[in-house]
Amino acid sequence: MELKSLGYVGIRSTSIDDWRAFGPNFLGLQLVDRTRSSLAFRMDDRKQRIIVASDERDGADVFGWEVEDSAALRQLADRLSNASVDVTIGTAALAQERYVRELITFKDPVGNRIEVFHGPVDNDDMFQPGRAISGFRTGSLGMGHVVLTVVRIDDVMPFYVDLLGFRLSDFALRPFKAYFFHLSARHHSLAFIETGHNGVHHLMMELFSLDDVGQAYDIALGEEGLIGATLGRHTNDFMTSFYAHTPAGFMVEYGWGGRDIDVETWQACELVHGPSLWGHDRTWLAPEPRQEARDMRLRAASLGVRQPVQVMTGNFDQLAGACPWVDPMRVRA
Repeated sequence: MELKSLGYVGIRSTSIDDWRAFGPNFLGLQLVDRTRSSLAFRMDDRKQRIIVASDERDGADVFGWEVEDSAALRQLADRLSNASVDVTIGTAALAQERYVRELITFKDPVGNRIEVFHGPVDNDDMFQPGRAISGFRTGSLGMGHVVLTVVRIDDVMPFYVDLLGFRLSDFALRPFKAYFFHLSARHHSLAFIETGHNGVHHLMMELFSLDDVGQAYDIALGEEGLIGATLGRHTNDFMTSFYAHTPAGFMVEYGWGGRDIDVETWQACELVHGPSLWGHDRTWLAPEPRQEARDMRLRAASLGVRQPVQVMTGNFDQLAGACPWVDPMRVRA
């Protein structure tokens, strides 16, 4: 598997001034570079993880995925070119701007800009969070995960699975259609939700402490309209999290407690209880699927569905290669 993890994200925003406060004061990011038209943020020892550029539109438009070395980068570029994907070698100036050694750029089937790189530059100084938090869980797992919205998942899945090497973790068909994919021990680094339009749904950041999440939730409760989904726990990656609207139109999932998986033995399955065990009341859903999601959570509660004991005790051995709470089924990855 050539891609390792999500390395960085580029965001466009009509409200770049709002990011100067939102990034450090709410998310706890470190602002490391600021111009009239752009901002750059750290979240660990990397030089930067998030770049925000002033634009007439909102959203995220650059997704940087990391590979091991130059050989892996060339191998991927050749495979994409052989599949008639238009690949561009990144200039030295762009590599310097992204703080990486080399990179290539191309677009996925729905127009998202993908940058694949190797040789990220670390910062000699320790990460200084914008507010008092314990820090973000990154390292070999990458900066988190990204969830994209698409008209049809079938339009993008072959590209990401067959060409880029993502592996299916699991999927949900109700209350909305969602497919989750992994590269590393992080349960998913990428997911797609079928919504009828192409865009960005959310970016996930994982904290070292549940208290970090709870304190951010208190902050969010004090700002009307900031919460996009209430505090809850996911059925697949066990993340306890909430969702907040960003100044760029998409959401950030702010969470703790994500599971690690064994990529060699993992078997994909359907999330028959839906994407959340409890909580995560999604304000962005239409009334009918929102009620369906609530009904699914209540049914899970009536069945006594709980987080597996192995997760609470830190013993993941018996969970490798299986999705608890769901009915395993054969799927085509």
